[in-house]
Amino acid sequence: MTPPRPILVGIILLAILAVPPAAAQQPAKVARIGWLGLLPPEHPQQRESFDVYRQAFRELGYEEGRNLVIEYRWSEGKVEQLAALASDLVRLNVDVIVAPSTPHALAAKRATSTIPIVASAMHDPVKDGLVASLARPGGNVTGTTFLGPELVPKRLGLLKEAIPGISRVAALWHPGVHGERTMQDMLNEAEAAARGLGLHLPLVKAQSPGDLDGAFSAMSRGRADAVIRLPSPMFFAERRRIVTLAAKHRLPTMYNAREFVDLGGLMAYGASLPDLQRKAAVYIDKTLKGAKPADLPVQEPTSYELAINLKSAAALGLTVPQSVLGRADVIIK
Repeated sequence: MTPPRPILVGIILLAILAVPPAAAQQPAKVARIGWLGLLPPEHPQQRESFDVYRQAFRELGYEEGRNLVIEYRWSEGKVEQLAALASDLVRLNVDVIVAPSTPHALAAKRATSTIPIVASAMHDPVKDGLVASLARPGGNVTGTTFLGPELVPKRLGLLKEAIPGISRVAALWHPGVHGERTMQDMLNEAEAAARGLGLHLPLVKAQSPGDLDGAFSAMSRGRADAVIRLPSPMFFAERRRIVTLAAKHRLPTMYNAREFVDLGGLMAYGASLPDLQRKAAVYIDKTLKGAKPADLPVQEPTSYELAINLKSAAALGLTVPQSVLGRADVIIK
């Protein structure tokens, strides 16, 4: 026998009220990311990297203002200010800290041993003390590495092959930007490679963006035939200015990232930074969902790209040999 209508409605309402809260639809948890950078997100030299991450976040289901909040902190290009900014993000108790490179990761790790840190484009995270090993990081840091030090000899060899007549290659470097062991290994390998190629390798330092003009003037006065730029996030942030200074002083320069060649630099050899950033975004998603950085292996590049700008070569009066062009992945005409 069917219950009277008022009783039936009451039964239905009681059934709805009896549904456990967990079964009801809950608002999506809002993820809070702490972003530690050198430049603001909309700076012309920073926007490309942020756009890669933002696209990756969208593909992973995150949208700023809906289920994602990003706390941005930047140091206006000054590496020494990263420590205070990292401590600020720790006080905010963000879910994960994003560190675009080794100096950022070092500052974040000194500020916290509990909040997950995902770093992209680290140099040598083991020698810098960021992780115990690439396979098992063991702490609160993971991410991606482009293994910078051992690539310096390869870049010197390609530069010498592209410009056979050079004998004096100035190395533009940023002292103290990485761990002491990594920096020393990088310099040792560069100097050993230079000796093997019959090159003299004077070191020219630039500690801050304000030092770049003087550094290029010094290289020009020192009659450098060419320049190799050693890895530094400050140099990457100032890439347009560095490419302009190299052209002004007519110094053929080898870089470690294609982005310099896109802006008019002569040549570059290294890992794809956007690829490393997309992989880091996946790790950020994993940590937000509960994965421990200690259990996420640091990812290495699967390939490297050689980029050459023939327009820049022509402006410098250079003809890049076919033996080098034939190995290029990117040729800008």
